[in-house]
Amino acid sequence: MSKYEHSVVLNPEKCTGCTTCLRHCTTEAIRIENGKARIIDDRCIDCGECIRVCPQKAKKAICGRLSDMDKYKWKIALPAPTLYGQFDNLDDIDYVLDGLIKIGFDDVFEVSKAAELVSAYTRKYLKTEGVKKPAISSACPAVLRLIGLRFPSLTENVIHMLPPMEVAAKLAKAKAMREHPELKKEEIGVCFITPCPAKCSYIKNGFSDYKSNVDEVVSISDIYFLLIGEMKMGTDVVRLSDSGMIGVGWARSGGEATAIFNDNYLAADGIENVNRILDQIENGNIPSLEFIELNACTGGCVGGVLTMQNPFVAKARLQTLRRYLPVSQNTPAKSELEYIPDYYLFDSFPKYPPISRLSDNMSESMRMMADIQKLREKLPGIDCGSCGAPNCRAFAEDVVRGFADIKQCRMIENGEDSYDSRESD
Repeated sequence: MSKYEHSVVLNPEKCTGCTTCLRHCTTEAIRIENGKARIIDDRCIDCGECIRVCPQKAKKAICGRLSDMDKYKWKIALPAPTLYGQFDNLDDIDYVLDGLIKIGFDDVFEVSKAAELVSAYTRKYLKTEGVKKPAISSACPAVLRLIGLRFPSLTENVIHMLPPMEVAAKLAKAKAMREHPELKKEEIGVCFITPCPAKCSYIKNGFSDYKSNVDEVVSISDIYFLLIGEMKMGTDVVRLSDSGMIGVGWARSGGEATAIFNDNYLAADGIENVNRILDQIENGNIPSLEFIELNACTGGCVGGVLTMQNPFVAKARLQTLRRYLPVSQNTPAKSELEYIPDYYLFDSFPKYPPISRLSDNMSESMRMMADIQKLREKLPGIDCGSCGAPNCRAFAEDVVRGFADIKQCRMIENGEDSYDSRESD
């Protein structure tokens, strides 16, 4: 398995070891060592929560730059619908799309347009015999990685539908080849404008055997001021938008779920809430539902850490903008809904090493579990974080795995001798 390339990184020079990120990481992917945070790559899902909460701004997301598109002859922008909620007093999406053309793109293909097509085929998917319920949305890459790492038993519930970003990239390239036959495929570049680092990682790594059709990715925050300088409200612009209420609504939590036209759904946002919902699904402690929409960011994609505006303000702006739109402008013809096209689907869920696995050997895992439980009984159980782990259970596991020394716990009276796994033999 190739190494997973992350988009969330740490700047040690800014880190003060304050433990704020430690307490908010839902996969316990952060430790404090020698007064600095350390991200455990195998556990990180690139949700960006540590970026959001770090008071020192020591975490950041690595995306591409707009100049990376210069190597392509034909440049296509894929704006996430979240982008529209970043601008005050916006009453026409075309001002944003026109601004993208003015800053150097040759064409624009709205992700919200692809979202309407994905919504239509999702409705078809849910009616297919044999689909395991509740069906879980595959739109949020941070949630997909969380499921693979922490809830592998739920991978069968995940809808095998590519996210709108990928569908938009495929359709945009096909459109360019059709309208400009003089272009070679490698001369066409597609750039996704992202609200979050998880989508950057998705594009870098692909998804299982699937390689992303997006060539470059830039953040909304990087492109925001360029657009502000070019958008001239009140002036005449070329009509480019081809999206409706359904597609634009995907930017907020619940937007995807309401687009399936079925009230038997649940929508949750915020990575901690998502983690709790997945736990309930795995334990069977949840009502009978058809569809579950999960977004790692608070409020949905509008809450991504690479955006500029407060997610609730952005959500309100989008709500106002949607009033002037038709319900949908991209519903497939009835004949096209008989089957879901292959290019809307992915074949297999990627295999991640479960973070709960202690060893590849069953007997060794059982022994380690017993050792962890025995050590936990010695610890104070107050989850203070002074040891550098997020809680006492995680610290006990670190000690048993050999990643930490029990002397790091400052609450044990008189200190303890270094842990020796042979004690339990």
